[in-house]
Amino acid sequence: MTEHPAQPEDAMDEKIPVDAESPDDEILIDADGLEAVETVIPPEADGLEHRRLSIRRTRTNRRLDKYLSGRLGKDNSRTALQRYIREGNVTVNSEIVKPSYALRPGDIIDMVLPTKQPREIPPEDIPLDIVYEDDDVLALNKQPNIIIHPARGNWTGTLVNGLAFYFKQNWRSIGDLPTNGQVFRPGIVHRLDRDTTGIILIAKSELALWRLGKQFELRKIQKTYNAIVHGSVNFDEDVIDSPIGKHPRFREKYAVSHKTGLPFSMSSKDAVTRYKVIERIQTGVSKMAFSFMELFPKTGRTHQLRVHMSSLGHPIVGDKMYGGGPLYRSQLEGHHDRAEGPLITRQALHARTIEFRHPRTGEQMKLTAPLPKDFEDTLAELRDRSF
Repeated sequence: MTEHPAQPEDAMDEKIPVDAESPDDEILIDADGLEAVETVIPPEADGLEHRRLSIRRTRTNRRLDKYLSGRLGKDNSRTALQRYIREGNVTVNSEIVKPSYALRPGDIIDMVLPTKQPREIPPEDIPLDIVYEDDDVLALNKQPNIIIHPARGNWTGTLVNGLAFYFKQNWRSIGDLPTNGQVFRPGIVHRLDRDTTGIILIAKSELALWRLGKQFELRKIQKTYNAIVHGSVNFDEDVIDSPIGKHPRFREKYAVSHKTGLPFSMSSKDAVTRYKVIERIQTGVSKMAFSFMELFPKTGRTHQLRVHMSSLGHPIVGDKMYGGGPLYRSQLEGHHDRAEGPLITRQALHARTIEFRHPRTGEQMKLTAPLPKDFEDTLAELRDRSF
């Protein structure tokens, strides 16, 4: 694409509030007369900020990086913006261009940028269900609908924000926890998905962070999950040995790779899950089938249990991302076109037990978190309607 001579540094854009195409649009005019319309776009699934600028008028050959630096310089440096442009996180007319690209009337700039991150972890009074605690280890029974640690797009309302409040109440600071250089992950040695409940370990000392991390790396830590899945699983027990990689089309998802060379064999990693069927449940009126499972992950890949069960054709109940639907009483009554009387609408996956060696004493530990109420209520309802 043809590049045009650069002009002197741009002045900071001035926002002039005037009527635009929609209530959420805003017309922007800078000191040199460049006019653009900014459109508000809902956040990406991973929390990234998506912004769109439609260039209406420009009197000079304005460089893309200089214009954006003037528009966004308070939150993003020019160097960072140049990197985003080269990486394709900033495009013009849906094409990757150079930072020196000269803007023209009619150009549409799309930006997918990280949201501004805070400098510290604010404490929040989030309830913590403590299963075990000593000077080295804190074990929690995580509730549903909570992310483990702050990250792009989710800087508050996380488990770590709750930990910050808890330690503040106990005359400590979240900053006292070890981090491995990752300041927004203090004490975090492993994670659970937002809607997965159950046992999670927090390291309170450097020794615990290192030794627990080593046990995870060497696969010495044993975890047992419970799940309710759609359908009647054929085998009472089996092992799923299927590599997992990033989904070729949906960046927030993962998928099983059969190492055929396509579509993502280079990014796939070995993943092994053993499972055991505890109970098969067939409901009467609705003729729906479910299986209550124990899952034993031998590896720790992102979304591993959810992807593996979906690959068998038995997605976890409530796991919309991987084919599982939420469960309502109306469905069990045979009214599949209704969504009334919710039983469980998040993924029915619970980390029930974890076994590990205490990082200081070497004692073999086994910690258990009871099933959450929505999980227990769903099982009870299914059993009441079985035949």
